[in-house]
Formats: sequence, C-alpha cells, structure tokens
Amino acid sequence: SNNTPKGIVIEKQGIFSSGGTVTAQGGVHAAGIGSGNASEWSSVTITGGTVEAIDPVRYICNRSSGKMGYEIARAAKNAGADVILISGNATAEPPTDIKFVKVKTALEMREAVWAEFDSADAVIMAAAVSDYRVKNVAAQKIKKTYATLSLELVKNPDILKDISSSRGNSDTLIVGFCAESENLLDNAIKKIQSKGCDFIIANDISRQDIGFNSDENEVYIIEKNLGIKKLEKNTKDKISEQILEEIFE
Repeated sequence: SNNTPKGIVIEKQGIFSSGGTVTAQGGVHAAGIGSGNASEWSSVTITGGTVEAIDPVRYICNRSSGKMGYEIARAAKNAGADVILISGNATAEPPTDIKFVKVKTALEMREAVWAEFDSADAVIMAAAVSDYRVKNVAAQKIKKTYATLSLELVKNPDILKDISSSRGNSDTLIVGFCAESENLLDNAIKKIQSKGCDFIIANDISRQDIGFNSDENEVYIIEKNLGIKKLEKNTKDKISEQILEEIFE
C-alpha cells in the first residue's frame, strides 16, 4: 500500500507480522473466544457519537451510526460473553438482548465507562467521542442577531487514554478505534502509541463504500508492538467476528 509506513509488513492471512500470538498485558487471550471459554469473560463495548450542546436546540455531533459497535457487541454476546453496551447517539438499531446504557455527552460516556471498567475483562472503545465541547452552553436559543458567531470550545477528556493509563497491573484488554480521512496507518500507529491501549482498529472514512452509515467495513488491526493485519472488505457483522477472533486469539 502506498500509505504503509516504512518497515511495516501487512499480512492479509495468518498471525500478525510480529510473528506470534499477541498477548495483552495480563494474557486475557487465554480465556478468549478461540478457546470456547467466552462465557468466562465480560466485555464493555462503547459506540455511537457523543452530543455536545450549544444551546437548547443545537448541538455538535458527528456521523457515527453506531453500527460497528453494535455488531461487535452482538458478536461477543453470540460467543457467550457477558456484554454491556454503552452507546451515544446512533442511527442503527441497538441489540435488544444486551444490557444497554444510553449516554449523550463525552462526560456522561466517561462516567458510564468508569462505572463498568473494574469488572470488565475487555473494553472495546468503538465510540466517536467529540474531541471538544462548548465551554458555555447557552441557556436559551441563540438568536440570529450577528453576521458571525464564535463558539469557545474546550477539550473533552480522552477516555481511551485515561482507562489505558489507569489500569496498572490489571489484565483488562483495551481496544480502541481510529477513523481517519488521510494517512490511515501513520495516524493509527501514532494513536496506539499515544493512547497506550492493546489494539487499534483503523478504518478509512474517506471511502464512500465503507465506514459511516455503511453496512460494510474494511479495517486494519494494529497491536501495540505495531504488528498489523488487514481485514478485507466485508459486512460489519463478519468484520466484528473477525476482530474478536484476532484480538482474543
């Protein structure tokens, strides 16, 4: 691939390019899906976009449909895991047989994640969290008075980085997602290095045939030792199963 960073080998079949089975900090893989012991572990999946209010009518959001996270939650549930699904704004239909926690803002999402984190064997962060929120939300609807309007934004907490850095010696496996419009692998590698999670699932949102609001996706799985595997274009339910098979191998 033209945008593959130097020195990185992409494998389309078999184990990661690092040459062996990747293990998480505490070896959660041993109790993984591949061994048939999925019922022995619990998963928290976070998905959907967060909604940050501007005034009582308007808000900042993004194009996340929630489909990928919902399919991952279904796949984990079908494998026998105890699944909790935390969801922000989404257009897809959520699973009906999974514990479902609805949130709106990034701060609410962070609170919900922390509430479940200690009891989770795996946290899969597929949510599209707003990087910023409005500093001073207007109590009343903003009127169309001025030719221009400026909003002051403040940075939201980095949920993925916070949970990754706070787990200490915990065995919790942490998986992040990376949606990029350019330099996909370069940005995904930077993200896994800065966030400190075990895996990043990267997909190219500049393509119209995959990603946002599509039923299909094509992703790269990057592990913290920078082994990379490509999962070829497929339906999101199949991609979700493949992701779980890879990270719990």
